[in-house]
This record gives sequence, C-alpha cells and structure tokens, in this order.
Amino acid sequence: MAGKDIVISFCEYTGNMVRPWAEAGYPCICVDIHQERDNETFLSGGSITYVQADLFDYIPPLRKYRIAFAFPECTNLAVSGARWFQEKGLRGLAKGISLVERCQQLCVWSEAPYMIENPVGVLSSYWRKPDAIVQPWMYGDLESKATCLWTGNGFVVPDGLTAKPEGVKETVWKMPPSEDRGRLRSVMSQGFASAVFKANHVPETGYLSTSTKGMVQEAGLSDSEGHYNY
Repeated sequence: MAGKDIVISFCEYTGNMVRPWAEAGYPCICVDIHQERDNETFLSGGSITYVQADLFDYIPPLRKYRIAFAFPECTNLAVSGARWFQEKGLRGLAKGISLVERCQQLCVWSEAPYMIENPVGVLSSYWRKPDAIVQPWMYGDLESKATCLWTGNGFVVPDGLTAKPEGVKETVWKMPPSEDRGRLRSVMSQGFASAVFKANHVPETGYLSTSTKGMVQEAGLSDSEGHYNY
C-alpha cells in the first residue's frame, strides 16, 4: 500500500463509501466488527482491504490519510428503534454513544477530512446537531432515507437536489424485519458516495511524519507496549 494516501472507513461492511476512491487508485481500508471477509479487492489500480476488528482494539496504520468515514451502529441511537429504548435501558444508549465517540476519535486523529454518519436519532441531544442531513434521492438514487452527517477537518458535503423528484420509494424505511435488516438498511447510497468523492477529491500532499507518534499515544491508538501498526 506504499505510495498512496489511504482512505479509511470505520464500521463499514460493504465498501460502498470507499469504492469511488478505490476506482480512482487509492488504497482503502474498511474496518467492521461484523466483517466476514478478510481480504483485499483490487479496482482500477486501487484496492479495498476488508478488516474484521473491534474499533476499541483496532490500531490504524500510521500513514497519511486522504479522507475518513465512519458509520457507527445505530441500533441503540436511531429514532426508528425508539419503541425499544426503554427495554435496552441506559446500557444500550451508553454502548451506542461510546462507539460514536471512538469513531470521532479515530477520524480526528487521521487529520483528514471526515464524515460520521447516523440516522435521525438521539445523537442530536446527547452530542450535537448534525452538520447536514441528506437523502439518497438528492444524489440520483430514488430512495428516501434521511441520514445525518457530522463532519470535520474541511470535509465538503456535496450539493444535491433540493426538491424531491417523482418516483422516490421508501423501500429501506419500510423494510420488513429480518436478521440482515440492520445491515441492509445501513448500506450507503452509491450516488451519495460518488458525489462525496467528486466534492472532496484533491491532489495528494504527502505523508505523516513520525512525529505524529506522540499524537497516536495521546489518542489511545497504541497498544500497551507502545507498538504502532504502520
């Protein structure tokens, strides 16, 4: 993976968000605790490496990052599951918010433009209001599913349609219960992923220096013996 800045996506199972970057020649990493693949896919000179890992234990490679994404699990946070909040209790809420916090920590550490995604839910109350709310239909996919974005480090939210076109469906919103429902509902719109690439793709600027190792330690991204994965 030497020679190119890295694109990294946390809590992403499908690789849809990084696909446009891989097709443009970037090495991409998708980290997800539920990932069943543990391999590398090559696309037009770039690649997507799928990693099965718990983010609370994962140490990212110490490299220069082009952009970072995060899709923390929304089961305990989305309003679509509000009917079960009382049953899950404070432990479920704390678990969900802790994962969001870890995603933010990793994204900020990357020093790259970043985007954290979650459906409409309790994060607006327990963290802060999102920087943007987007819909798949804004970017060419005729589907309705409001998605909140928390961004930083200069991430550019792409412009999209402001008026809903005809033919928009609610397939995702009305998806019947199943074992895969959560994962299927979280699949990122490919139109939005392409729009993000076009809005944020800029010339490369080089690599992180080893002086950033201290920052890695401060962020809790080294193991107990101070080892780094790079």
